Order: sequence, then C-alpha cells, then structure tokens
Amino acid sequence: MEITLTVERPGEGPGSGPLQVGWFRTSDKQAVLYDPPERVLFRQQNRGHAKSAARCPAVVQLESRYFVVKCPYDMQIGFDRDKNGRAVLVNRLGAASPVRANKLNEALTLVNEAEWRYPDRPTLQLSLPYCFIADELVYMTELSPFLHYRPDPLPGTIFGGRFPISVWPRPLMWAFEWHEPKKDIVLRRGEPLFYCQFEGHDPARPVQLVEAERSPELETYLEQVSGVVNYVNQTFSLFKAAEALRPAKLLNPKVRG
Repeated sequence: MEITLTVERPGEGPGSGPLQVGWFRTSDKQAVLYDPPERVLFRQQNRGHAKSAARCPAVVQLESRYFVVKCPYDMQIGFDRDKNGRAVLVNRLGAASPVRANKLNEALTLVNEAEWRYPDRPTLQLSLPYCFIADELVYMTELSPFLHYRPDPLPGTIFGGRFPISVWPRPLMWAFEWHEPKKDIVLRRGEPLFYCQFEGHDPARPVQLVEAERSPELETYLEQVSGVVNYVNQTFSLFKAAEALRPAKLLNPKVRG
C-alpha cells in the first residue's frame, strides 16, 4: 500500500505570506477627491551613512507598518455658540472656501453636546468613504499621524479606534476632540489625516494593501452590518451575529483593465 505524505513547507499554507487587506470607497461619488491609502514612506532621506536612522531596521519596520489616509479638503473651522447658547461650527473661509457650505455640512458634523467626553471639549466628525476588509482575522487601528510634522499643531487630539475589519467593515471617519475650541482647526488637502495599522495572528507578517472590488456579496454584507450603532450601545456584542451572516470570501482584488 502506497502512503502519500503531504509536507507543508515553511512559508506555505494558511497564515503564511503577506497579510492581505483590501480597501475600497463605499461610493464612487467624488471618488477623485479621495486618494488611495498608501504606506508611510519618507523620501529623500540620508541613507549614505551606515548608522543613519533611515537605515535602522527597527525604524524601517515601524514605518512600513502604517498606512496613511490623506485629507480630501481644505478647510478652516471655528467654534462658536449662537444666541441661544447652542454649539455651532463656523466656516472661517466663508466665500473663499473651496468647499460649498452645504457640502461641508454633509461631511462635517459637530457631535451633540450631551455626547462629548468632556463638557469643555467639543467633538467633531468628518465622514469619509474609506472602508477596509480582510478574509482572515485582522484588527485595524486608526491613530494620529504621529510621524508627520505639522508647523501649526491641531488644537486637540483625534479619537483613535480598533476593531476587526474581517467581521466589521465600516466606513471610517475622522473624529476630533477639540481641547482648545478658541483656536481654529485648519486642515489642508493632501496632508495626513490619520494612520491605519493592521494586525493579524502573526505580527511578523508584512501587510499587503490592495484595492477591493465592491462585489454583490460585499455590498449585501455591508448593508447587514451598517447603521446598527444607532440602535445598540455596544456594537462589539454583535460580532458573533455578524460572523454568522458573513460570506466565506469578501476580498476580491480589483482588476484594472
């Protein structure tokens, strides 16, 4: 009797190779404004010296594991209160603003004052169409672009977050806690808005970011898990229910013609 043994070589089989993460825009509307996420890279660095930080393996490893999402608009936003004491946003650029007021109001939201984490720190949200998915367990962390220098620091901090994109794909937003509301928020198109970091079971695996097709299966799943934050307090409690609905495959790399 002949017995055939299957030997799995190192670097082969499930969980081997790059950790593949897909990204897509939830809408094609104004897609040209929203640049593809890209790996954090610093060009024109001094690599001539063997001890240059640009050649340090630890530095290179760290920088290679972050992906940057850039700001799609130019804006300068101030905070004020109307005659009734209600918190409001002020478009400081006025008629000079490149974004029409009605369109800015669609993207930018001042969170209800009762929901602020601190009573003296307004919370602002900028809605974005970016969404990330994976076909194996992957957690995404959204965090401040700490590797990029701003000559005019923002008057507060961003709200980071961490969740499993493999079962909970959702459009991202930039959420900001305004520590100094007397100072304006100045955002410029093309500047880093936030970073994304992706974690799987093996932290040694590199991450491969690919643009994903919005397949019918993916669109259906997004409908099934979207908007539930409006109805429950702890959305993480729904992960098991979401897994039961999830198709086996959601990530199909987009093929460019």
